[in-house]
Amino acid sequence: MEDTSFAIHPDREKDTDEGKFYDIGNVRKWQEEADGVHFICQNGYVVVQFYCQEMIRVTMNPTGVPMMEQSFAVAMKKEQVPFEVRESADAVYITGEKLTAKITLTPFRLLVTEANGRTLLNEGERGMASRRTGEVICFKDMEEADHFYGFGEKTSFLDKRGEKMTMWNSDVFAPHNPEVDALYQSIPFFVTIRNGQAHGVFFDNTFQTVFDLKQEAHRYSFSAAGGELDYYVIAGPSPKDVVSQYTRLTGKMALPPKWALGYHQSRYSYKTEAEVHELVHTFQEKEIPLDAIYLDIHYMEGYRVFTFNRDRFPNPAKLIDELKAAGIHVVPIVDPGVKRDPEYPVYLEGIQAGHFCQYAEGDVYFGDVWPGESAFPDFTNQDVREWWGEWQKFYTDLGVEGIWNDMNEPAVFNETKTMDLAVWHDNDGYPKTHRELHNVYGLLMGEATYSGLKKLLNGKRPFVLTRAGFAGVQRYATVWTGDNRSFWEHLQMSMPMCLNLGMSGVPFSGADVGGFAHDANADLLVRWTQLGTFMPYFRNHSNLDTVHQEPWSFGEEAEAIIKKYIQLRYRWLPHFYTLFHEASVTGVPVMRPLVMEYPEDANTFNLADQFLIGENILVAPITTPTTYHRVVYLPEGEWIDYWTDQQIIGGRHILVAAKWDQLPLFIKVGTILPQAETFKPVDNISIHVYPSDKVCEYTLYDDDGETFAYQAGDYFQLHIKAWKQDEAVYIETEEIHGAFQPDWKEVSINVHGPVNKIVINGKEQ
Repeated sequence: MEDTSFAIHPDREKDTDEGKFYDIGNVRKWQEEADGVHFICQNGYVVVQFYCQEMIRVTMNPTGVPMMEQSFAVAMKKEQVPFEVRESADAVYITGEKLTAKITLTPFRLLVTEANGRTLLNEGERGMASRRTGEVICFKDMEEADHFYGFGEKTSFLDKRGEKMTMWNSDVFAPHNPEVDALYQSIPFFVTIRNGQAHGVFFDNTFQTVFDLKQEAHRYSFSAAGGELDYYVIAGPSPKDVVSQYTRLTGKMALPPKWALGYHQSRYSYKTEAEVHELVHTFQEKEIPLDAIYLDIHYMEGYRVFTFNRDRFPNPAKLIDELKAAGIHVVPIVDPGVKRDPEYPVYLEGIQAGHFCQYAEGDVYFGDVWPGESAFPDFTNQDVREWWGEWQKFYTDLGVEGIWNDMNEPAVFNETKTMDLAVWHDNDGYPKTHRELHNVYGLLMGEATYSGLKKLLNGKRPFVLTRAGFAGVQRYATVWTGDNRSFWEHLQMSMPMCLNLGMSGVPFSGADVGGFAHDANADLLVRWTQLGTFMPYFRNHSNLDTVHQEPWSFGEEAEAIIKKYIQLRYRWLPHFYTLFHEASVTGVPVMRPLVMEYPEDANTFNLADQFLIGENILVAPITTPTTYHRVVYLPEGEWIDYWTDQQIIGGRHILVAAKWDQLPLFIKVGTILPQAETFKPVDNISIHVYPSDKVCEYTLYDDDGETFAYQAGDYFQLHIKAWKQDEAVYIETEEIHGAFQPDWKEVSINVHGPVNKIVINGKEQ
């Protein structure tokens, strides 16, 4: 080729500057506009605006005025926030009621502070920059006291300081470990806790993004392979405030149906109707509560979505109806790949209407997945999402109320494990490549599925489980952490993964109990079920050709313990449901790291082998084999052992005994805890009071657990106050909202701890 013009190809030059970052440079001109302050710099354009009083949005485009595009993740509209702009000799100050952005002009550098002077973000030597290849990056100073949380479902420890993380939705079947970077979810949001106070950053960019908290000790960065540098600074000041504000921006979780909070059983696969019947019969015979059974890909005809194999499942409507009569829901898996088959109605409709992803030249993209050569719906188009939603009727007509979306990264059986990055998404008339929109494919499939089910279920709440997603996924779906394995290390890892998902705005998450791949054993399944009892999403799931791990799979002793904890889950459902309602209103997760409630306690900064349910209930699972003791950290205050009522002074580490049938569980003094005395249905409820000298309060929530009637006010709330005085306990209850009447036939009150007298609503008992 040296004899052709290739010899003078410009890319052969050694002194290329494509890899060089160009700093945004000095401000050449700035101007106040209605939507914010616009800056023209040497190497880019920047808009700084108040999105609301608690959030500043910063958008940089290296080549032109920022487009300020409609986001896939952001559900909140920009508010009209009054702000003041003033200029000094070397800086511009943009001041709102709660936050101030200071922009140093030579060069452009950003400092965001609260009204009280607390620094949130500061750019020092380095700020925003870009490469000629289109990559954009932003550097921020990292203080010694900074700790970082969120980032979605990343592996490794709770505190992400010292890590480098990539956001690129990936189908990862190989064992998940700290070396595995990109998994199924991309949530480019994090919370920084510094000296007991918190702020957040949401980087709203759908390209492959990288968060580097590793390379430099005093500085971190976030970057994207293309697009604009578009991020939100979220004020806090508490960790719960940050998560609440972030979910105000990206949307709150919809309140799930009650059945979604129960125990779910799955396997890849329960292959026949007879096998499902036998499974249900065994649960019933052993009196183990069950709310859902999952059907993996073997239920389909040739792995075609929206079909049933009539040899394996001759009468799916009858099966689903019979199970529903027993209080058990069927959740079928639905993947995005549609088999290339001109006699297959889903494929034919999609081809004729132009609903599938294609190249810019017009050729449909085909990739190999379970059914073989398949086309993929272009969920970036609203009409495609509606078409997919209408196809959910196939399932709802059979009585299905929940769908499991899998392989929606999207996964493809090829070397890259996903769709060709050159594939063209129409994006409602604003076409973009898959390189840019890959990370939102699962989010948009979730929206299509959830919205379709909601229209078809006649007022009932849908349940959608998804493997892939982006920021805002909580609006549509529950998240599980994908193809884990039956390793103790994966049990351990499931806690920081789900805790960080909660810190990322996703309160409804969990991991496959027992592990998906590899072989479980009795000890692992018992301890993982104990953990799963207190995780928001509670499903046992195992892989083809692994040993079965249903509750009775490892002998009578293990079965009895597993049954005890599944039953315990149902006893705790009134409290879980109250916390889920709180999450749907505030965005604050059900399952919380201790640092969320105790951000000034250094013992909590990286503590993830124990967690909180709500504010005051501490769960400390056993995470290693043949282990019957563990160290538990109890934060300040007084705590009660749930099993023995022993009172323990906190602010210290303690050694706790934990026989095989015991999960270390502690209730903080000053807690009110409702528990069911019965399950499926809950006929009787008991209010457990752990009184302190200070007034403790709790608002119990309930509704029909099935429909959206609660949104019209059809719900129940009981406010409870309790306090201890002169060895007497005083309890006051008030029904503050009674449009809905719960099924409880009896309500009793149990007081824990030494007490001489109990007074309820002014009457001594």
